[in-house]
Amino acid sequence: MTPDLPTMTNAELTRYLSEHRNGQETFRAALEVLMSRRNPANRQPYPFNLADPEREVKLLFREKLDQSEH
Repeated sequence: MTPDLPTMTNAELTRYLSEHRNGQETFRAALEVLMSRRNPANRQPYPFNLADPEREVKLLFREKLDQSEH
């Protein structure tokens, strides 16, 4: 019997996802329900300049290296 995913609490959905992580269709269905409940106000901005993400990542690595040398 398939559970009624939209009526499950977030904790129940999380547990369901854990128990069904190898079932592609069941996992995807539960994850879609859980993701639909996200609050858009809590989204974090993408931390990189999308015009040149490679440059941004290189700068981050350079900063990390400089910090570790001190």
